[in-house]
Amino acid sequence: MNIVVCVKQTPDTAATVTVQDGKVSWGDAPLVINPWDEFAVEQALRTKEAHGGKVTALSLGPEAAKEALKHALAMGCDEAVLVSDPAISAPDSLVVSTVLAAAIAKLGEVDLVFFGRQAVDSDTGLTGAQVARRLGWPSLSLAAAVTALDPGAKTITVARMLDEGRQEVKAPLPAVVSVTKEICEPRYPSFMGIRKASKAPIPVWSLAEIGISAAPQSVLTWPEVFAPPKIETQCEIVAGDSAVAKAAALAARLIEEKVI
Repeated sequence: MNIVVCVKQTPDTAATVTVQDGKVSWGDAPLVINPWDEFAVEQALRTKEAHGGKVTALSLGPEAAKEALKHALAMGCDEAVLVSDPAISAPDSLVVSTVLAAAIAKLGEVDLVFFGRQAVDSDTGLTGAQVARRLGWPSLSLAAAVTALDPGAKTITVARMLDEGRQEVKAPLPAVVSVTKEICEPRYPSFMGIRKASKAPIPVWSLAEIGISAAPQSVLTWPEVFAPPKIETQCEIVAGDSAVAKAAALAARLIEEKVI
């Protein structure tokens, strides 16, 4: 099977986010592979191990985004490709999906494309479905498990994670699958995998090389970001000689504060 997994480079989730002059600042936090995408990489690798083939990691971003691709290579991906072009500026999900769909088409006969549920910096969760729409393929979102995959019959069945439970859906291949964290536990890159990834060539494709003559323009922008107001809180311990007395004192305090 020819499998593609799309990854993104994002700030570390341990970073403290601040707003300065209407812009988001992540401070000196390192850039890492989007944590949701690690689950997608793991599922892509497990699919390859079960059915054969290869896994190609694909990303859109600046030259620094190669580090996210190297993480995917260290986990076990066979190849990696970066799409980078100075004409792309502040892309929204529509721009990203246009570029990724064109790159996937350039890769050839692809059977499956995996995405993480969302990116931790933008949190839209739209790119996977938009790529599927542009390719004309089924979109299987919120996949918590791949319950069946038949490369011969070219079908895939996944269990989708819903608030009310799980929903099993079946679709023909090729297809785009976006996964949740319940689908698997990402493996740690091995020492040999890290060494191999550090030396692996990562081709960089321009927009022209993937068949896009004019850079798509974003329709969604963030002209300014507002930090939520700080809420000062105080902790008050309700005293009493017994549980009944404490409950009565608590109820009285809540009434006094007009909570109840």
